[in-house]
Amino acid sequence: MLHDEETLIRELTNDSQRALSEIYKLYASRIYSFGLRYCKSHEKVEELVSDTFLWLWNNRHNIYMKHSLKSILFLRMRHFLINNYRATIHSPEYENYLEYRESLANIPNDPLEYDDFVRRLHACIDALPPMQAKVVRMAKFDLLDNRTIAEQLGIAEQTVKNLLSLGLKAMRRQLHDASYLLFLLFYVN
Repeated sequence: MLHDEETLIRELTNDSQRALSEIYKLYASRIYSFGLRYCKSHEKVEELVSDTFLWLWNNRHNIYMKHSLKSILFLRMRHFLINNYRATIHSPEYENYLEYRESLANIPNDPLEYDDFVRRLHACIDALPPMQAKVVRMAKFDLLDNRTIAEQLGIAEQTVKNLLSLGLKAMRRQLHDASYLLFLLFYVN
């Protein structure tokens, strides 16, 4: 294995995409599993694994025979996981979530209030233009990603993003007095 790894490093430093492919086959699933232990989003971990191998390719001329590919890749993945965590805790969504958690103590547990909100929510969605309403339902109730929605509706992914953004903005305006419930339904997973 060590000899194979030395050969792969040598080929990689000589710009061999085949070597990169072999390295990917050897380590991608292990790095993915490692990432999932710390980040529960499959999509985010897939992105970080891709970033790790992209980093390897971009830095292939700085890798030496004395380094282990396994240690290089796991250290880089760890670095990307830490950066992802830092970005998450400083994101506006996370800060909004913390504010929401603090405000929970002030919210009465009244099922009638929630039922009224759900009725208002559905009425608000029904008031949206038909395509916006469909995209909001698919994204927020069926939990489909933008690419899947675009494929099912036969529209561009950017159009899905635009329709979803417009629909949610309109809903926020109409449901401003119940924004904590809107936040709970659409932002907390």
